[in-house]
Parts: sequence; structure tokens; C-alpha cells
Amino acid sequence: MNVLILGAGVVGVCSAWYLSGAGHRVRVVDRQPDAGLETSFANGGQISVSHAEPWSNPHAPLRALSWMGREDAPLLFRPRLDAALFDWSWRFLRECTPGRTRANIRDIVRLALYSRDELGRLREETGIRYDHLTRGILHVYTDGKEFQAAIAAARIMREFGCERHPVDADRCVEIEPALLASRPLLVGGDYTAADESGDAQVFTRNLAGLCRARGVDFRFGATVERLMAADGRIDGVAARSETGSETLRADAYVVALGSYSPLLLRPLGIRIPVYPAKGYSATIPLSGDSVAPTVAMTDDGRKIVFSRLGQRLRVAGTAEFNGYDTGLNEVRCRALITRTRELFPELRPAGEPEFWCGLRPTTPSNVPFIGPTRLPNLYLNTGHGTLGWTMACGSGRALADVISGETPKIALRPF
Repeated sequence: MNVLILGAGVVGVCSAWYLSGAGHRVRVVDRQPDAGLETSFANGGQISVSHAEPWSNPHAPLRALSWMGREDAPLLFRPRLDAALFDWSWRFLRECTPGRTRANIRDIVRLALYSRDELGRLREETGIRYDHLTRGILHVYTDGKEFQAAIAAARIMREFGCERHPVDADRCVEIEPALLASRPLLVGGDYTAADESGDAQVFTRNLAGLCRARGVDFRFGATVERLMAADGRIDGVAARSETGSETLRADAYVVALGSYSPLLLRPLGIRIPVYPAKGYSATIPLSGDSVAPTVAMTDDGRKIVFSRLGQRLRVAGTAEFNGYDTGLNEVRCRALITRTRELFPELRPAGEPEFWCGLRPTTPSNVPFIGPTRLPNLYLNTGHGTLGWTMACGSGRALADVISGETPKIALRPF
């Protein structure tokens, strides 16, 4: 059938890859001039099954309260008269019970493991390159309470198949020697050897090229304005470009617009609790004598990740709930660099960092929405939060199975 995908980020392009591989005729529409230029552009760069603990966990409410008013807080809620944020927030609090946290970890790990395996197969089949490293992800801790909480979360993840194992501070330095200078700060860590890292935007752009070779049509520079419904199904998509307005039609439609998905769905009476969580990144050029990590790392206490991308270091993280604001906050940018200098005092950059921010499409549970809606030809692939790239291949493959009338290899949570 003819399938129209709305959104050319990593999730949308992966959807196009698997749908075209299943024999469908696919078109992708996006307002940007190329693939992967919004939230996929300069994110943390990690394939991180080990990040399966959702933000909504039993420790989250007190942590969020303690961070209120701190401009550099890892998780920052900006009070605002926003009904969508209010609704999302109370749903978030409901997900913070131990039982719900456990169920959410289970579903996140299941999808993330499946997706990581699919990525490995895709890389083997196509030879796609994206500055990837398969050296695992090391979580480090400088606070004893954070470390103990992480040990408990890792234990649950191991039950569901994620091999995330605690290590002491000396072992952290063995895994990543660039931590030697900051060894006195460390209290311990945990390591997931099968996790990976790489440049998500390069991956997305290169996969889009492979999609084109399969016959996928990309329509860039076209802003989706609304979904047109008639007789209980989607009849077309109203889009606008420099050449004017037009209606795009297909047999099936996939909404993969990240944080903007609920805005498009709301006029149809389809309400999904997806809210934008602004994340920041700094991309630091490295000199030849830089003492920089080559193993992907996560500083859980500060909610910051470090990924080596060739001769660049990507430092990314934190979450700011401030609606659809995409302005850079100097304090939050500076916090990334300050923490980088604390952990890697001998980094010796080759130039100034390049700062960026993007809106992660976040659900209260951190479990994304993948599958059909009440309209028979409308499907969703959105709400992946901080794990968009981690889950992208698995989400695309599972959605392609659903649209093709096949049973996905993993169970998808209904919504």
C-alpha cells in the first residue's frame, strides 16, 4: 500500500526503511531541508538499553522538588499555565510507584533490546557508518545514595535481559582511563558492555539515502498543517511549502513528529500525553593530545551523557519542561561544560563547544506510542523521550509489521 510518514527524524526514517523493506510504497514529508535536523540532530548519541529506568520512579518526586528553582537542575519544571503540562505532570506522578516503575522498565528494556539487535542487523546488512563505537556504556556515580539507587534499578533491568552490572571506582577507571584524573570523585559505577554510541544525525541522513535507493520519496521543506478526516478515517494531509498549499494522500498515515505529534492529533479528538522535554548538548572538538573518553558514559546524578564521535565529544542531557521553547539557556549550557571539566580535567579541547537544544517527545512512563489509533488508517510512532535512537529500529520494524498485518516480534503496549 501507499504509506505517508510525517516526520524525517530517526524514528520516521527507520519507519520508512522497514516499511519499504516490507514492500510498501513510502513517502516521507518533513519541514526541514534534510533528514534528522530537529531532535535527532545533536542528541546524546547513545544506543542505551541501560537507560531503561524511567524518569518517573519512586525517587523522582522528591528529587524534582529539591531541584525547584535551580536553573542548572538536571530536571527542571518551569511553572506555567499549561493544561497539557498539568495533565502530563499528574500522569507522571501516577507512574512513580514501584509497581508501575517495574512494568515500565520491563517494556522499555524489551523494546530497547529488540531495537539494538535490529540496528546490529541493519549495520551488518548495509554497512552503514555513523561514527559508531561498540564499547558499551559506563554509568558513573559521585554520590553514594545515587549509586545505591542505581544498583537497585540495574538489578531489575538484569531480570528483563539488560546486562547492566555494578563496578567499583577502580574498575570504572580501567574501563575508561580518561577518568583517572577524577578518580577521587567516583564512588562506583555500572557497565553495560553491549550498548553502543554514534552520531544519530549522520545515521539518520545515511539511512535516508539507503531508503531513497529503495524508492522511498522524501518531500522536504513541507510543513504539515493538519490531518484531514472523512468517514471515520484519514483522507489526506494538508501541507504547505514555498510553492503553496497542497493535499498529500495515501492509504495509510504514520505520525512520527516527536513532540509536535499531539498538536496534530488533538483536532481529531486523539489525545496522547506527549510533552516536550528540552534537552541540551555541547559538541566539543578534540585536539590530538586530548584525554577524552572513548567509552560512552553517563553521569546519572547530573543526567548527562558523554559520547565520542570521532574527533568530537558530545556532552548532552538534562531536561527542561518549558513548553515548545527552543531557546538556549546559558546557565544550562555552562553546566554541561562545568561537569565535563570536573570529570575530564585534561580534556584540552581544540576549539569552542557548539551548543544545541532539542525537544524530546516524552510520555509520563517513558514508554512510546507505537501502533494503530481508533482511525483505521492512522498510526503512531512517537513519544520515545530520551531513547529515540535507542528504540528507533525496533519501533520502525514493529510498526511495519503492524501495518503489514503481521504480528510484531515484541508485544507493544496498547494506548
